[in-house]
Amino acid sequence: MTRVADYLDLVRAPASLTVLGDALVGALSARRPGRESLACTGALATSSVCLYSAGMALNDWADADLDALERPERPIPSGRITRSRALAVGAGLTVVGVGSAFAAGRASGAVSLALAGALWAYDLVFKSTAAGPVVMAVCRGLDVMMGASGPGWRGALLPASAVAVHTIAVTAVSRGEVDGSTRVTGGAAVAASVAVAASALAGSGDRAAAALGGARYLSAVLPGYLAVADDAGAANARNATRAGIRAVVPLQSALAARAGSPIATIALLGVEVVGRLLGRRRSRGDIT
Repeated sequence: MTRVADYLDLVRAPASLTVLGDALVGALSARRPGRESLACTGALATSSVCLYSAGMALNDWADADLDALERPERPIPSGRITRSRALAVGAGLTVVGVGSAFAAGRASGAVSLALAGALWAYDLVFKSTAAGPVVMAVCRGLDVMMGASGPGWRGALLPASAVAVHTIAVTAVSRGEVDGSTRVTGGAAVAASVAVAASALAGSGDRAAAALGGARYLSAVLPGYLAVADDAGAANARNATRAGIRAVVPLQSALAARAGSPIATIALLGVEVVGRLLGRRRSRGDIT
């Protein structure tokens, strides 16, 4: 019998915490802190989590045959969830995610449609192609811009780009989780991460807090990428991917500080702590 825990494994529940800050950072960067209502912020966060989780379910649905060979512990090949049910979960979460975005506003809803289309295109078409990391980066950039929809949206372009570049690096390294990556990929990820951290200082907010967030981001992501640059084996690639997924939260806190919101910065620090605790308690499945 399928349990709730099996569905949580399917959608990589702990990793969904990493998208909570995307739309928030977008909204803060586009408009002054405090301008978003609590209901609007909650609707955008719900949309981000649902669409991210939909992408994870669709990932396993699309990769079921490959996972049977390479990752038999995942919910579908292990028999804990059927392939058709995984597709239904992905489709259902997509509908809920888009609906939540429209509840926050027509403009954010329109962006959510583009995001949903990009997510489905990634899992069904682009994931195994050279364009895969770029398409995934577009997804995360759109998630940030979903929060920025409306007046002042151009102010969120730099944070959206920072999250997108981080995503390209993580996705490129993740391709080596089974057969190994390359040292060039690891080195490129190091350079990209340094540039992403520096972008948090290009603002008029709390630069000290932004610098601290950027330093925490680098401390989380650089060891894994440096390890891949030194030895591009599958184990290092997988560890770097896992760390890279979690590292986006301190990046978000740095970008929130850049936007001048100490409340959001502290909230995202809390999300980071919760994510670490859940990661330690997780007994099976994977967040990669």
